[in-house]
Amino acid sequence: MAGKITRPRPNKDRLRRTMMFMNAQRPGLIKDAYIYGCDSIMLDLEDAVAVNQKDAARFSLYHALTTIDYGDTEVIVRINGTDTEYWQEDVRVCVAGGADGIRIPKCESAEQVKEVEAAVEAAEKEFGVEVGRTLLMAALESPLGIMNAYEICTASDRMLGCAISGGDFRTSMRVQIEPDGIEINTARSMMLLAARAAGVQCLDTMYPNLDDEEGFRREVDLIVRMGFDGKSLINPKQIAYVHERLAPTQKQIAHSEKIVRSCREQADAGVGVYVVDGKMVDPPFFKEAERIIELAKKCGVYHGDL
Repeated sequence: MAGKITRPRPNKDRLRRTMMFMNAQRPGLIKDAYIYGCDSIMLDLEDAVAVNQKDAARFSLYHALTTIDYGDTEVIVRINGTDTEYWQEDVRVCVAGGADGIRIPKCESAEQVKEVEAAVEAAEKEFGVEVGRTLLMAALESPLGIMNAYEICTASDRMLGCAISGGDFRTSMRVQIEPDGIEINTARSMMLLAARAAGVQCLDTMYPNLDDEEGFRREVDLIVRMGFDGKSLINPKQIAYVHERLAPTQKQIAHSEKIVRSCREQADAGVGVYVVDGKMVDPPFFKEAERIIELAKKCGVYHGDL
């Protein structure tokens, strides 16, 4: 297609602090989505689109993917569930248009992931797309999905990570939203453990009450302490706070920089056991310090020379 936008090969390990949902059927909304500064855009073909509008939404999606330059912003598409008649055509449009990744909704098993992966590979071959280019992520929305999180996260080399969907999960558990998150925190922890064991990223659910800024910030602070990589969003006003909280603090950066510099100097001098400020630094602490420096670089808050 003449003038078709060509996106670089997606990176599984890229920064995904914020993933903002947008209705794929709303051209006026999605054409400038990259200006908000989120790390990833989630173009939705599932819940946001009425059943009789699925074809129109795919048409809008393909036009957006092939004509809009989203720059460095990642573009992922939430397809319809594998228990519907729509998902396979969703996959073909995503791949043909050049989406960076596909989100599998209501994912409960490794078999679902493999089924979608097979359809993605077939579409890549059909449309002349590099095989393996299109990434996958899983939305865990039920107790079974949470229980099978590790198997889901390791079902495909394309898997970039998983995310919990709070609305559907709470419904399946017959609970309501609580201020402290007690009704969902066990699932959050189990999903995080699975994601870390699988070596993939883990994103939290969106915060549904747009008028409750205090509640939103409290929830972001919680998931930062828990160790999440990012959060799903529905309001661009929420982006800045998530980015601020998920970036290393200057105190963390300074401490990590000191550990990395000192340990590297000691290694060059042939020292086998690293000591910084009178304390022994084990390899895990050194690796964590390196990780913090790299994260700070990605977040644009590190200005040193490591």
